[in-house]
Amino acid sequence: MADTARVSQPFVELVLASHVATLEELPEMVAGHVSAAGLRHVVFFLVDLQETVLREVTGHGPDAGRGGLELRIDGTLPGLAYQRVDLVAEPNRTAEGLRRWWAPITDGVERLGVVRADTPGDDEETRYALRALSSVMALLLLSKRSFSDSYARLVRTAPMNVAAEMQWNLTPPPAFAGHDVTIGAVSEPAYEIGGDAFDYAVADTTLHLGIFDAMGHDATAGLTANVAVAACRNARRQGADLAGTSRKVEEALVGQFGTSRYATGIIADLDLDTGRLSWVNRGHHLPVLVRTGRWWQQLQCPPAGPMGTDLGLPITVCHEQLQPGDRIVLYTDGITEARDTEGREFGLDRFVEFVLRHHSGRLTLHETLRRLVHAVLEHHADRLDDDATVLLAEWRGGHQQELTP
Repeated sequence: MADTARVSQPFVELVLASHVATLEELPEMVAGHVSAAGLRHVVFFLVDLQETVLREVTGHGPDAGRGGLELRIDGTLPGLAYQRVDLVAEPNRTAEGLRRWWAPITDGVERLGVVRADTPGDDEETRYALRALSSVMALLLLSKRSFSDSYARLVRTAPMNVAAEMQWNLTPPPAFAGHDVTIGAVSEPAYEIGGDAFDYAVADTTLHLGIFDAMGHDATAGLTANVAVAACRNARRQGADLAGTSRKVEEALVGQFGTSRYATGIIADLDLDTGRLSWVNRGHHLPVLVRTGRWWQQLQCPPAGPMGTDLGLPITVCHEQLQPGDRIVLYTDGITEARDTEGREFGLDRFVEFVLRHHSGRLTLHETLRRLVHAVLEHHADRLDDDATVLLAEWRGGHQQELTP
C-alpha cells in the first residue's frame, strides 16, 4: 500500500512555492521539491503547436529552452507516453541503477508535454508519485502559460503570422473533458491560420459549440473570424438562443465590414444531461454524426446565408437525439478539399475513417485528431492552400469515468 500522504507532501509544498514563480524558475524549483518523493533527475518537456516534437524546458534563454533536448513524438519512448497518455519505463536502468520513466503531462485530456524522472523502485508508491508529478506539472505550466512569452516561443517551431497570433489567443484549449463530454480540436496551418476559428464553452448542463470559416486567408480574414467568435460569445452570455446568436454575429460583421466580409459557420448547443443536440447552419458544411464506431451520417439542416452577407434568409434550428458514445464532428473545407499532387481531394470518407479509428485502433480522441491533421498535411505535401479545422465532441451520456484514458 502506497503511503500517499507522505508522497503527496512534497507536491503540496511545490504548489505553495510556485505561486510567484516564472516558467524559467520551474525546472530548478520542481527538482528541488520532488526529490523528497523519491523522484530524481526530473526534466520536463512541452509539446509544440503541431504536436510533432517535445521540447525541454531548461529555464534558460528567451524561450526557456536554451540548451535543451528536442524529441520527436513519433518513434520515441517519450512520444509513446504522450500518444498513449500513460507511464512508460525505459527497458534498461541508468548508470546509477535507477529506473527511468516518461509520464504524460495532461490537464484533464489536454496534453501539454511529458516529464522524465528516475526512481529507485517500480512499486505502487513510485507510480503514484509519478502520476502526482505529472498532474502537478500540468497545473504549474497552465498557471504560467497565459503570461509567458517564453512558453509561447518554446512551443513554436516556425514564425507565426498576425492572423494566427490572434486566433491562438482567441480560441479555447484544443482539448477538454467534463460532464460526460470530451472535446478535441485541431487547426492547420498552425502558423498561418487565416479565417478559421472554433469555440466551445460549458454553462451548467449545456455545451456550446461553434466553428467559423471566414472568407480569405489574410489578416482581415482572421479579424473577421475574431469578430464572429466574440459576437457569438457575447450573444450567448446575454442569453440569446441559437438563431438569435447567429443574428448577432451577422449584425456585428455587417457593422464592422458592411457586406464585404462574411463567415460561414455552425453554432450548436448540446444538452449534457439528455444528449439533445440543437444547431443552426449558416452556409457551412453539415455536421457529421459518428455512432458506435461503425457508421456515420451527415446531419441535415436547411442553411441560412453566411453571416455577414445580410441576405435575410430564414434561420432554422435543427435537432438530433444523441446516444451515449456518439461523436459530433464539425469541420472546415480545408480538411476535405486538401488535394495531393495529382489533384485528388482528401475527401469526407477518408476524413471520417480517421475518426472511426478512435475505437478500432483504441486511440484517444485527441491522438486520432493529431494523426488526422498530419495525414491531411502529408496528403497535401505539408502545405495547405486553405485553413483546415476540426472540432469534435464525444458525448458519453452517464459514463463520466470513460472521459479520460
